[in-house]
Amino acid sequence: MSSLRGRLFAILLTATGVIWLSAVVWIYSGTHRELERVLDTRLQEAARMVNSLVGSANMTVAMAALPNQQFEPLGYERQLSCQIWSFDGRLVARSDGTPPGRLTEAPSGFSDRIVDGEPWRVYTVANETAGIHIMVGDRLGLRDRLVSELIKGLLAPALLIAPLLGLLIWISLGQGLRPLRAMANEVRSREADDVRPIDSAHAPAEVKPLTEALNDLFAKVETARRHEREVTAFAAHELRTPLAGLKTQAQIAMATEDPAVRQGALQRIVLSVDRTTRLVRQLLALTKLDAGGPPPTPETVPVGLVFDEITDNAHGAGPQVSVAIDPALRDLMIRASREFLTLALRNLHENAVQHSPVGGKIVWRATASGLGIAIEDEGPGIPEDEMALVTQRFFRGRHKSALGTGLGLAIADAAARRMGASLRLSNRLDRSGLQAEIELGA
Repeated sequence: MSSLRGRLFAILLTATGVIWLSAVVWIYSGTHRELERVLDTRLQEAARMVNSLVGSANMTVAMAALPNQQFEPLGYERQLSCQIWSFDGRLVARSDGTPPGRLTEAPSGFSDRIVDGEPWRVYTVANETAGIHIMVGDRLGLRDRLVSELIKGLLAPALLIAPLLGLLIWISLGQGLRPLRAMANEVRSREADDVRPIDSAHAPAEVKPLTEALNDLFAKVETARRHEREVTAFAAHELRTPLAGLKTQAQIAMATEDPAVRQGALQRIVLSVDRTTRLVRQLLALTKLDAGGPPPTPETVPVGLVFDEITDNAHGAGPQVSVAIDPALRDLMIRASREFLTLALRNLHENAVQHSPVGGKIVWRATASGLGIAIEDEGPGIPEDEMALVTQRFFRGRHKSALGTGLGLAIADAAARRMGASLRLSNRLDRSGLQAEIELGA
């Protein structure tokens, strides 16, 4: 299993290693350049010193006739090699350990040369008075060894410190992740029904987004559980009465010899079944809406077919209510979720049917913006003080219907929001009745 502490440790250790490596490369490059400059300066100074010594000793070209002499510049560092050549190509003198061959052919200044298979750096001074070339050089390999020794001196302490640094990083990460472990322990120790928000007042800034997300999740879980309890309690209460009534009316129909009494009992059974069927369907719809899930995928929906489905399967509608649908609305094609659009329009339609008087009229039309659907009925409307409450679950106002459950407008509002639309309710201005608009947006 991946460990956050381990990942951070690896990242920090890698970053530290990269920084150290970059520092070593930078130090090596800078040191090498500086060492080259210092050693070149030393070559110049050594050559000029030998030149001054030769001048003070009054050496002449005649000394070229002498056998080759070993010449060592008065206590100078032995890693430097010195040769003195006459202008006519005779070796006048050389220091101990210097190759017998000519170090360079350059008449003066700096030059690089391969001598006996080794690279050399040589500085030459031409003494016109004495007729000689003074050459002082050193092996480039020696310079590289000096730089390497310097780098080793820098790396040795770093390699000794690296394990201690790694340990300090590991311990520091543990201390830094302590609030996260404390939060995990707190959540782990909770009971299943404990969805209290986590206290994030003292949480580090990096942990706060996680605590806020968890608190949002806890709030959603609490809301879902509350809705579940409400639905369960409501279903238990609402189903108990119609089921008892069904049994009573069935017993009456079975026991009576009077056809009129039997017919009345059967009609009441049908009404009770209609109400129970609608209640169960609404509870199932409510459960589906509460389940959440990803946003529905919009599709091209023929509104006319949706209206046909709604009016054909409407519960409680009868010849006492007429329904008019704007022909332009029937031909309308919109981009929406067909499932949620049908759910919202069906509940608005059934709500209008239940609250319309005998002989009332229900009208479906397009909204003024052309981007929504509106329904108008001729019922009692909604008192203004209840307008903000009617979309709450199980709310039944003063003008409640015998078949009402307090869920129709709540389901319509929830379905509209699930597909990115909005539900607006208002009382009609021209007469008694309610106007409901679903604005689908652009």
